[in-house]
Amino acid sequence: MPIVGATLHAMSRTSPAIARWLRAVLHVPVYLYRARLGFVFGHRFLLLVHRGRRSGRRYETVVEVVSYGDETDESVVLAGWGARTQWLRNVEAGGALAVETAGRRFKPLVRRLEIDEAAAVLAEYERRNRLIAPIVRRVLSRLVGWRYDGSAASRRRLVIQLPMLAFRPDRSTG
Repeated sequence: MPIVGATLHAMSRTSPAIARWLRAVLHVPVYLYRARLGFVFGHRFLLLVHRGRRSGRRYETVVEVVSYGDETDESVVLAGWGARTQWLRNVEAGGALAVETAGRRFKPLVRRLEIDEAAAVLAEYERRNRLIAPIVRRVLSRLVGWRYDGSAASRRRLVIQLPMLAFRPDRSTG
């Protein structure tokens, strides 16, 4: 999500023709999920199916998974546009219909991570992606509008601004 989010932000400053082309390219993962090929992403991305809080329309959004727990079967994602992220607002209004990840589709239980947990998840994400950490920090800096340096204090500030949600299968629905 962070890198895709920054790309979308850059799109808003480009010509309409380039923006349309880029939007189409970035929508390719949704088409792959629709073609039942989402398994190729493993647990790196997930398809979130959600209902518009006002329109009632059904939306499909592909987001990057920053953490996946084998033992909990829980995927954590970052809301790259912060509190104004439309899918976040829809999901928190009760609009999470389904999640598809690693070839599995399920009705999700959703929770927002507390600040300390979210900061720990982000720290682990950065450790796992050490080689691209400078790029990730640059992208995150652009998303939040201030220099994110990867310190504990700035990480905490960042996750306050960019909330994280966790999705796991709702086992009560069978």
